[in-house]
Amino acid sequence: MHIPDGYLSPQTCIAGFAVAVPTLALAARRVRTVVRTRHVPTLALFSAMCFLVMMFNIPIPDGTTAHAVGGGIIAIILGPWAAMIAVTVALAFQALLFGDGGVLAFGVNVVNMAIALPLVAYGLYKLISGSSALSSPRRILGAALGGYVGLNVSALLTGIELGIQPGLFHDASGAPLYSPYSLGQAIPAMLLAHLVVAGFAEGALSGGVLAYLQRANQPLLKLNHPDVPVDHERTTRKVRPIAVAGIAVGIMALLTPIGLLAPGGAFGEDAPADLDLGKVNLQAIPEGLNKYNGFWHNALFDGYDFGGDAHPWLGYLVSAVVGIAVVGLVVFLVGKLIARFTRHDVEAGVAR
Repeated sequence: MHIPDGYLSPQTCIAGFAVAVPTLALAARRVRTVVRTRHVPTLALFSAMCFLVMMFNIPIPDGTTAHAVGGGIIAIILGPWAAMIAVTVALAFQALLFGDGGVLAFGVNVVNMAIALPLVAYGLYKLISGSSALSSPRRILGAALGGYVGLNVSALLTGIELGIQPGLFHDASGAPLYSPYSLGQAIPAMLLAHLVVAGFAEGALSGGVLAYLQRANQPLLKLNHPDVPVDHERTTRKVRPIAVAGIAVGIMALLTPIGLLAPGGAFGEDAPADLDLGKVNLQAIPEGLNKYNGFWHNALFDGYDFGGDAHPWLGYLVSAVVGIAVVGLVVFLVGKLIARFTRHDVEAGVAR
């Protein structure tokens, strides 16, 4: 779902930023409940996990790949506004450092994965879980279904955005200027991979993490459910959740190269030279796609690699380590910064 530059028209990219920027500004204000507590490190850890989850490309039977995002479980535990910040930072560094997702298309990618997904996942989770106890199986079901549906809504939006390009933006002969895929091609391709594979990965991640926290750390769940009492009899913490999370992140980092097993890449993320022109009935690469696709040339680990594909597995592992460190640190600093401004606002209000 990381739309590269060139596949979307400048008008579509501007529309994405027009939605993303004010929404993220609102999120920064609404996330104060999290950053005013000791949970800033938790937010940083979840953001690093989100980065890793999106690196974890799952091979699809048709030769492409898809991935989960992790935004659903962050929304459930820390709230959708915190999830927006966490996923946005992960997406930003994927685009800037690793060339995964476009810089011009960043606003649209944020809308799809950092805004729509957490809101849908959290809304469905709240609808299913209702006022049930923190230890209720309904909450596990709600988290799993919320993650599954949220990811597929994100995939649907991506398919629509790619699919409308040929009809809206084309030259005098009718040849598409940007994405060459019609709605009839883009939507089924995006939904097939996510309905059948990636959606279940997102659902399993969301439901599994929540099920663990129900037994190991219900007070953390209470952060976003202040009116629901903790069931101390069901909390049997044997290992600190932060230790489990660290181990899980380490294992995921080691497994990230599994996406290299797929013979192809993700749908709609091909470089212009790799497009199968015959498949989309074109004689030449779309003009706008060719013009904007290489807009950002400064990715340090372009394609999660640093050796010209000489050692792709090593490139993935190094990229995972660098990404964890950078994304986690930046989210931690952003959280502290928001907390600092929040304290200033509170102190100013008391002074008045």
